[in-house]
Amino acid sequence: MKENKRTILFLVLGSFFIANAIIAEFLGVKIFSLEATFGMQPVNWQILGNSLSFNMTVGVVLWPVVFIMTDIINEYFGRGGVKLFSYIAAILISYAFLAIFMGIHLPAADFWITKQTPNGSINMQEAYQAIFGQGLWIIIGSLFAFLVGQFVDVWVFHYVKKRTGNKNLWLRSTGSTLVSQLIDSFVVLFIAFYIGAGWDINLVLGICAVNYIYKLVVALLLTPVLYGVHAIIDSYLGKELAESMMREAHED
Repeated sequence: MKENKRTILFLVLGSFFIANAIIAEFLGVKIFSLEATFGMQPVNWQILGNSLSFNMTVGVVLWPVVFIMTDIINEYFGRGGVKLFSYIAAILISYAFLAIFMGIHLPAADFWITKQTPNGSINMQEAYQAIFGQGLWIIIGSLFAFLVGQFVDVWVFHYVKKRTGNKNLWLRSTGSTLVSQLIDSFVVLFIAFYIGAGWDINLVLGICAVNYIYKLVVALLLTPVLYGVHAIIDSYLGKELAESMMREAHED
């Protein structure tokens, strides 16, 4: 019975982790305004000579879920669990992009290409390619940043846990997220837009700063959610099994 619960938890957490990572990658093709979402005016902060607001990819809405899943998997299954699902997610994201690349280049049926709307006609092939097609550097930057961020998260999480034990979940979880996302935010945008697109370094760094501020605030706001998920899992596993799994995770 205990092994069944352990296995079910492993599969549920891993599946949710991988699904959110993949979905976030594809949602990320849309840029949205955080201020407009809440009916606010753009902040227009002056950062390194650029006027910047909270205009970010939709993918950042789901990435906080990945942060929580990373810390929960880390808590109960250790480094090995996080690394396994991170590798699987990276492989499946790569596979998904290859599938989309194939879909873009398959010849479109004539009757499907043009669609009439109240505002005129749309070329569906061009729309399909514009939405799903992403630059190679964005893909490379995203995957590299994802893996680096995950491994840094694991290291910081266990570093803090060794010094605090099972207490202060908020410290090891929030601390690991803030450090890993600092690296993730800068790596993905640096590779995608500085190396890949040739954007001015000050503009790239400014965008990185805005993205990181958002992730920092979200990480802090999600702390109660993390404790809630932790409590649900402890209740499901039972105190004895939960403590045993956390000890094993700490030893790996």
